[in-house]
Amino acid sequence: MAPRVFLISPASCSGERARILLRDAARFDLALRIRDAGAPLGEVFAFLSGLYFRGKLTYARRFERALPDSAGALVITARAGLRPPEEAVRIGDLRRFAEVDIDARDLRFRRPFLRDARALAQRLGPEAEVVLLGSIATGKYVDVLLDVFGPRLLFPRDFVGRGDMSRGGLLLRHARAGRELSYAPVLGTERHGARPPRLPKPRRRPRADAVL
Repeated sequence: MAPRVFLISPASCSGERARILLRDAARFDLALRIRDAGAPLGEVFAFLSGLYFRGKLTYARRFERALPDSAGALVITARAGLRPPEEAVRIGDLRRFAEVDIDARDLRFRRPFLRDARALAQRLGPEAEVVLLGSIATGKYVDVLLDVFGPRLLFPRDFVGRGDMSRGGLLLRHARAGRELSYAPVLGTERHGARPPRLPKPRRRPRADAVL
């Protein structure tokens, strides 16, 4: 099968959860680790973004098909390009991320992002699949990726019309069930669509002490 790399859209480093993590008085485990040796980027962004990022990362790790000595999932960052989710980040990195908007018009974001996307395209070759796990409704990072990958840039069809929480739940369910979503090219796809039906609530497992 062809190699497959997932590109994961970023978490906000300037929202409320970021302020909790970055405040000087924070003493919980993750806050202490980013002040010391650092913590994995994926773990930090999952804290900042919650269900949505956790779903994207879990799904990418379940279905990636990486090349040897290459990451099968890469996270879009505000000013460090594409980084593997295992890479350690520290408090200074997060504060620098918070200074820059995810916007292709901002060269602090665009230059490293474009650099890494081009290097990835060259490394993967023409047969590899590149799947964006993120919104295609905005051009803030999609336009850069389309410039580099063109019709090779794919996304999950079921993302259209869903909000972040719905996408996160969808990805977690499919990852846990081992059922991959279907993908479509971003190029030529209607970027806004009707909201799909809500996901059914997961079935609860019976309690061990339940009366049969």
